[in-house]
Amino acid sequence: MAGEPRVVAHLGRPETPEETAARKAESSRNYRGSQTFRNLIVALLVSLAIVVVIVWGVPRGSAPERAEIDVAEVAASVASTVTGPVVVPETPEGWTVNLARFESGAVDTWNVTYGTTGPDFLRFTQAFGADATWAAQRLDGAAPTGSVDVDGITWDVYEISNAADHANISYALGLQAGADHVLLYGSSSAEKTAELAASLSGQLAETTGTDEGTTE
Repeated sequence: MAGEPRVVAHLGRPETPEETAARKAESSRNYRGSQTFRNLIVALLVSLAIVVVIVWGVPRGSAPERAEIDVAEVAASVASTVTGPVVVPETPEGWTVNLARFESGAVDTWNVTYGTTGPDFLRFTQAFGADATWAAQRLDGAAPTGSVDVDGITWDVYEISNAADHANISYALGLQAGADHVLLYGSSSAEKTAELAASLSGQLAETTGTDEGTTE
């Protein structure tokens, strides 16, 4: 008969108004859920596409190499601001110059810092008008533990066991060169520090009153 409620197969009878309302509500909920999931997938795909565009759109190229520091050039500039000779250290083999500059203070200093691909560092400092007292201050109170002859020039040796308490400085060589004090220090080996000291022998021979290549 027309107008009679249809029989639902799994019920074997017509739906009640409450069952019809529940069925429609469930259908609407499922539809909304499927739409939300599709929207989430679309949003993720759009985000991924944006990331890809950004990655591919960023200009590529290697970072510019740091300009090499010309120690001799910087030393010449230092010489114009101080009286007396300025020592020009050479770069030890396998090392690079990380810093070369003049520092003005209670004691003016000319400094060159060398580094490697590892953690070790080695510094050269010429302290103008300073003596071993300044060296002890620069090394956080460390005192010489002996001496070593390098190309006929005697250097004070500082072997520092507790490097962590001395700015990671474990070894140093100090020398009074006329009115100035020269200090080589860092975390490098005694051999590498002596190599740097040897490269200075020619320049230091006159100021120390020692003929290069002779022994005491």
